[in-house]
Amino acid sequence: MSYVRGLAVAARDAQAAIASADGATRRRLLQSMAEQLRAGQAAILAANADDLAQAAANGASKATLDRLGLDPERVQGMAEALREVAAQADPLGEVTRREVRPNGIVVERQRIPLGLVAMIYEARPNVTAEAAALCLKAGNAVLLRGGSEAARSNAAIAACLHAALRELGLPEAAVSLVADTAREHVLELLQLADLIDLAIPRGGESLIRFVAEHARVPVIKHYKGVCHLYVDRAAGIDTAIGLLIDGKASRPGVCNALETVLVHRDIAAAFLPRALAELHARGVEVRGDAVTRAFDAGALAATEDDYAAEFLDLVIAARVVDSLDEAIAHIRRHGSDHTEVIATEDPAAADAFVRAIRSSAVMVNASSRFNDGGQLGLGAEIGISTTRLHAYGPMGVESLTIERFVVRGTGQVRHPR
Repeated sequence: MSYVRGLAVAARDAQAAIASADGATRRRLLQSMAEQLRAGQAAILAANADDLAQAAANGASKATLDRLGLDPERVQGMAEALREVAAQADPLGEVTRREVRPNGIVVERQRIPLGLVAMIYEARPNVTAEAAALCLKAGNAVLLRGGSEAARSNAAIAACLHAALRELGLPEAAVSLVADTAREHVLELLQLADLIDLAIPRGGESLIRFVAEHARVPVIKHYKGVCHLYVDRAAGIDTAIGLLIDGKASRPGVCNALETVLVHRDIAAAFLPRALAELHARGVEVRGDAVTRAFDAGALAATEDDYAAEFLDLVIAARVVDSLDEAIAHIRRHGSDHTEVIATEDPAAADAFVRAIRSSAVMVNASSRFNDGGQLGLGAEIGISTTRLHAYGPMGVESLTIERFVVRGTGQVRHPR
């Protein structure tokens, strides 16, 4: 049996123990994992420092280093996310629908675990803890394949999670880390249709495409975030500038950061000079159309490729549009179905924007940075699905279950003799 298949078989066997544990046990497990992360903070940060040094030596980008880096606040954030997930209601066994049919049978829809989830991700060591917690809370096992750039960090975090599993008398294989990060192991993992119920890739566009093209198991894609802010003619200037700066400059290397700002022509003269000055003050490079550049000699000329780009850096594309409809058409042409924002004081414009945009999250006068599981009340997220199957948007515990039918009868048959 190969290395990867052996891990998957062990994880699949361990999933039965997780699914059969009661909700109180799984809650205690996640609480223990949170405490183990706090206790293991020094070891985690030491391992992360080694990963960061190696990544920097290999020429990693600022965005990669930002996603890879941990500090005490981020480690405590991981622990807090696990506690929040632990406190959520147990989803397993929940009856979401109950109907009595004319023949007397009772038809229920009931939540059960997915089974074994394979998580394939890059330089985000926090995913190791949060994906494990969400999967376990929903009664699943998880097979974690992180990127080589975070190998030491992931191993240190996984050691904390395994300590909690041992403490509760549950199999460590329920959280299995693919420690060997050779690319051929990913390819083999994606072929294990008899063992893996769902694969979730989380990382750059090349990783997502590789997984989608080679998988024989179901895949939910956490695709790139080409997120837009549309500043409507009826926008509050201060509100729009606040949304722009928070969305672009607070943490540019994440998927819910803004990549393009669209401005209605009627408000451009009032909005753009202030907005561009605020962006430049924070080191943001602006690539704009001719109208935008007329307000700022320092802005570069934007190409069509810029309007489809996920910069993940202090770079933003800008365009002036003649109408709400033109803004919507631009988003439909260049967006990635992740997050779109409208700044407006006109309820009709807001409603039209919400109806027309099909992205996984639409924000009205709220920052794109709120498209995050923790911010939206999920405690944590295993990813933000941009695939319109099973789950869409941030995926929390409920998204890691499925509904089955349970039929209760008193001896009814379909074709009586």
